[in-house]
Amino acid sequence: MRSERRIRNNRLRRKREMRKNFLLLVMTICLIVTCSISMSAFRSSAKDDSVVASCKYYKSITVSNNDTLWSIAEEYMDAGHYDSVNEYINEVIRMNSLPNDTICYGQNLIIPYYDVLL
Repeated sequence: MRSERRIRNNRLRRKREMRKNFLLLVMTICLIVTCSISMSAFRSSAKDDSVVASCKYYKSITVSNNDTLWSIAEEYMDAGHYDSVNEYINEVIRMNSLPNDTICYGQNLIIPYYDVLL
């Protein structure tokens, strides 16, 4: 009788330990999965290269012999901030109070350009 009770108690104890170990394993797996998802979300947002902070700067240039507003726009315009070359040219005309889109050799112009923030 006593040995049967001891055997039954041992079986119950082993069953409880197995259940406890199984629950511990499941909780560990859940923790690992949660941490993995969190880290991958953090890494993906940290490496988002499509969004780059840039600032608008202004530069004074001297018009050379063959310069046109179009060639200046092609050199300094950032397509991410302007819808068209004409929009950029119109801004240069407004900034420099030019009467039209004609520029002359030796003339000084203030032009906008964008550069990446460091």
